[in-house]
Amino acid sequence: SLKTEETSLLVALGDKIKNIRKLQHITQRQLASDVGLSNVYLTRLENGKENISILNLEKIAYALGVEVKDFF
Repeated sequence: SLKTEETSLLVALGDKIKNIRKLQHITQRQLASDVGLSNVYLTRLENGKENISILNLEKIAYALGVEVKDFF
């Protein structure tokens, strides 16, 4: 179903962000601070519980030194 596909996309995106962040030894708190998002929001995002805007996704990509396409 569409809902299942949406959920798995959000989980996959969150996992990818988390993996890139951890590879760079950046804490959630530091990344959240760098991009101007709350730590709670970033935690929920990495756990696939938030639907992120493209603008915030771009901010996260920039802070991690990657391109948005690297999350997919």
